[in-house]
Amino acid sequence: MKDNPGRREFLKTAAQMAIAGVVSSGVAFGAVPNEKKIDTGDGIPTRLLGNTGVKLPILGYGGAGLVKFWGSPLSLEDRVKLIRYAYEQGVRYFDTAGNYMESQALLGEALRDVRDKVFLTSKVEVTKANKTRKAFEKVLGELKTDYLDAVLIHGTPGLEQMTVSKAMKVHGELVKLRDEGAVRFVGFSAHSYFDKALGLIESGDFDLCMLSYGYIPRGHNQIWTARMTELRNACMAKAHERGMGIVAMKVIGAGILGAWAGYVVPGFDAKRLKQLPSAAIRWVVQDERIHLLTIGMRLKEEVDANIKILSDDATYTLDDRALLTEFCAKAYDSEAIKKMRVD
Repeated sequence: MKDNPGRREFLKTAAQMAIAGVVSSGVAFGAVPNEKKIDTGDGIPTRLLGNTGVKLPILGYGGAGLVKFWGSPLSLEDRVKLIRYAYEQGVRYFDTAGNYMESQALLGEALRDVRDKVFLTSKVEVTKANKTRKAFEKVLGELKTDYLDAVLIHGTPGLEQMTVSKAMKVHGELVKLRDEGAVRFVGFSAHSYFDKALGLIESGDFDLCMLSYGYIPRGHNQIWTARMTELRNACMAKAHERGMGIVAMKVIGAGILGAWAGYVVPGFDAKRLKQLPSAAIRWVVQDERIHLLTIGMRLKEEVDANIKILSDDATYTLDDRALLTEFCAKAYDSEAIKKMRVD
C-alpha cells in the first residue's frame, strides 16, 4: 500500500474505467477456493450467514459509501486506505455493485492481496438473462478478481424492473456461473417491491438476500406504504424459514438517521443527533434473523463508531426507542420525507 505515482495513476485510471463502464473482455474464471475460511478475529461479534456455513462479523462495508457522487469527501487514494482500514479493524464482508461507479475499482485495489480473506459481494443490473454473463464479467474485471463470494440480482435497476419469471431466468444464468466456479453463492437485493422479493424467496433457489431493514421504512428513494412493510416482514419470515442468509441495508435510513439527520430536522439537539446512528443500529441488530448489516462508511470515524456500537452491549434500550420516536415524528413532517412518500 505504498504511496507512489504508479499506484496513483492506477487508481485514477481504474476509477475512470469504472465510471465509463470500460472493462477488458475475456475474464478468466478461477475455481472458488475449497473450504474457504475467513479469520473473523475477536473484535466484532459474528453470526452465521444462514445455511451458507459462513461465519462473518456482523458489520459489513457498503460500497455505495465510497462513491464521490453520493457524498464521499475523500480522494481516491484515501478511499483505498479507508477500505483497508476497515479490513484491519475486522470488517470482512464488502458489498458493491456494477453501477456503484468507482466503488468496484477501489475495492479491487484495496483488497487484492487479501482477496481470499474477505467475503466479496457484488450485483448485476440486468433485466434480460442473456446479458447476465457479460455483466458478471464486467464486475470481475473491475474488482480484479476471478471469483465472487456472492453475486446478487440488483434490486434497482434489476428486480424492480422485472417480473418474478424474468428474474428467475437471470437466476438461472447466475447458477451456471456458480457451477463454473465463478461464484460461491447466489442471491438478490430489494429496496422495496417486496411482493416480487417474496416470490423469489418462495422459490427456495437463493442462498441469501439483502433487504432494506431499518427503523425508517425506506427503499431506494421512497418511504414505503404500510402494505409494503407487511410484505417486507413476510420476506423476513420466509427467508428465515428457508435458512437463507439475510443482510440488512438502509440500516441508518441511507443517512436520514446519520449524516443527513441535521438537514432533515434542523434544530434538533446536536448531542442527540450523534446518538441516532447507534440507536438505529441497535434497533436492527436486536433481530437475530439478521445475519449482517451492510453500512456505507465514508470516514474512519464512522468505521470506528459502528464497530464500537456493535462490540459494546448492543441491547436496544428504552432511551433508543424514545430518541428514534421523537426524531422520526419530526422527520416525517419534514419536506425531505414528504417528497419520498408514495401512495
